[in-house]
Amino acid sequence: MAATEQKKEKKEKPLNEYVDPPHRSALISTLPAHGTAIRKSHCAKPTHHSILNLPSLTHPSRLLTHSIVDIYVGPESTHWPIHEKLLCYHSPFFASIFYNDKDKKSNSRSSSSKSYGLPDDDDHPFELLVGWLYSRAIREPKEEKDLGSLLDLYLLADKFEMAKLADDVVSVVRDFYHSTGTYPGLRRVQYIYSNTDDDNVMREMMVGSIARYLALGDTIPNHWAKALRRNGQLALDIIRSVQEWHLEPRVVPDPRDPSADRGRLGNGAFSAVEDERPRSQGTDGDNTTASAQTGTDGADTAPTSADEGESEREKEDKPSQ
Repeated sequence: MAATEQKKEKKEKPLNEYVDPPHRSALISTLPAHGTAIRKSHCAKPTHHSILNLPSLTHPSRLLTHSIVDIYVGPESTHWPIHEKLLCYHSPFFASIFYNDKDKKSNSRSSSSKSYGLPDDDDHPFELLVGWLYSRAIREPKEEKDLGSLLDLYLLADKFEMAKLADDVVSVVRDFYHSTGTYPGLRRVQYIYSNTDDDNVMREMMVGSIARYLALGDTIPNHWAKALRRNGQLALDIIRSVQEWHLEPRVVPDPRDPSADRGRLGNGAFSAVEDERPRSQGTDGDNTTASAQTGTDGADTAPTSADEGESEREKEDKPSQ
């Protein structure tokens, strides 16, 4: 049997089906045909450049040219044909692969060199990335478990240096927590911490939210107490977030003043750490059943998947905002 007959083909949907209906009709005529051939991944490591010779393009239609690149994602090498200028315009990562190569070879590359493999990435987050490329829209999460895919999408945007996409994902996640009156759960925070560097926008949003959650509470949840004891960087970042509030001195209790409330409870003790209770009683303040699968305290190890998560609820007796 010929080698070409032995290759497995994967049936794929047209790219326009990955775009939400309100944005779909205007895109059907511009999208490349979504092929079925599955090829071997091309995994050459890109060289990053601070200055890229990208075209000056202001109108979206100028990004949808006849030049197509082939991206192969995941262990099954799912094939994604994408407009080259569109991808490179939004991603310096891919621009460093395709545009700089093109400049060096004076447009003499063969078609096979317009391929790039991402065997270690997952299909679904990349599917969301492609949908954003062609619609500039992100589907809003309806419940906490939907945030897992968005966090994976954010990490892809961070990896591919897609600043606008990353900002859009942060905005959607931030709006979800604010509108639902919840805060990021420990597993969500750990997942982002284990996959990002310092001064990362998503990390700063999450740790700032947790700083507020803990500051407004009368007790510290046991799982957070354990995590803070083990992760000095997280504790330090929470203090940094509090400092960014720029509180006026008069609103902060002064422990040095014997005539004033020194910020302790009536019994003269610091706020307590909540006792451990069975997970079925909701010790984490989670609003989904996903937290029941994340272990006893969640303080020892970071999750390996964004699907492991939970949210902390707003304190019912919180002060007015």
